[in-house]
Amino acid sequence: MPMTMSRARVARRIATAAAFGGGGVGLLGVAAVGVLLTEVRLARRTVGGSSDIPPCADGRYGAAFGHRTDRPPLRLGFLGDSTAAGQGVHRPSQTPGALLASGLAALSELPVDFRNVALPGAQSDDLARQVELMLADSAATPDVCVIMIGANDVTHRMAPAQSVRHLAEAVRRLRAAGCEVIVGTCPDLGTIEPVYQPLRWVARRLSRQLAAAQTIGVIESGGRTVSLGDLLGPEFEARPRELFGPDNYHPSAEGYATAAMAVLPTLCVSLGLWPEEERPEPARGEGLLPVEQAAAEAASEGGTEVTASRAPWALLKHRRRRQLPEPEPTDPSSVTG
Repeated sequence: MPMTMSRARVARRIATAAAFGGGGVGLLGVAAVGVLLTEVRLARRTVGGSSDIPPCADGRYGAAFGHRTDRPPLRLGFLGDSTAAGQGVHRPSQTPGALLASGLAALSELPVDFRNVALPGAQSDDLARQVELMLADSAATPDVCVIMIGANDVTHRMAPAQSVRHLAEAVRRLRAAGCEVIVGTCPDLGTIEPVYQPLRWVARRLSRQLAAAQTIGVIESGGRTVSLGDLLGPEFEARPRELFGPDNYHPSAEGYATAAMAVLPTLCVSLGLWPEEERPEPARGEGLLPVEQAAAEAASEGGTEVTASRAPWALLKHRRRRQLPEPEPTDPSSVTG
């Protein structure tokens, strides 16, 4: 609990600096950052990374539902970095966007037009460009957008307040255009298998602290968040050969499916498609908490949803994961913009 409260205070300071245009709020001391930079250089040689172009999964999912209804298709947009793009897998159907588009189509019984503008290597300052692309065609504005961002901000030393400011502005612009927004917060970089101490500890602390600050910025800008870090953390550590891809950095197909299963319930709730009531279940650790405390707790427990309630409170939910349907072949010609 003391660690959670400490993370909550730091996250609030970062979010406040972001809101008021402040500069960097240090997460760790100068000496620790120096260790991080040295270890990152060594880790990059070991991890290797991937230069593969992620498979394009854009298109229409659940097309068969279109013959049963005259309702228009739902539109799902994806923004962010290599994780949002699906780097590390080779089939479009294995990307998180395709998995969520298929799941959304099955649960809504409507076709889903999916478009992904995420860029491998992107940091949060690229979100403004991605939002422009996503909103360029006013006739094809998404009903809901998913953003996955943050890992590159940590490894490239972007000031956390700056990172949160870019993300919050992207959420506000999408919400102003009529989009629901779900953000998968910064993953736990302490789970990357070839990364050793002290980098593992430093990277975990940095990424979790950024995830908590991201949550505050997103909630106060009208979006929802789902924590991905600790969700994948224990599972990646226990089964790295299954959940990491060939480059030992990006998720495998099973890893992406694990993340998508956690995001799908929140995606459906945001569109009014989920029958589960919003009332929290205290027995499952759910409840109304101050925003910064909810953010800190979510950063430590993956698959946790945080959504706004009456200020300054937020609702913390541990939604049950649902099995995803197998993505069907898409019709790329059905998506405009």
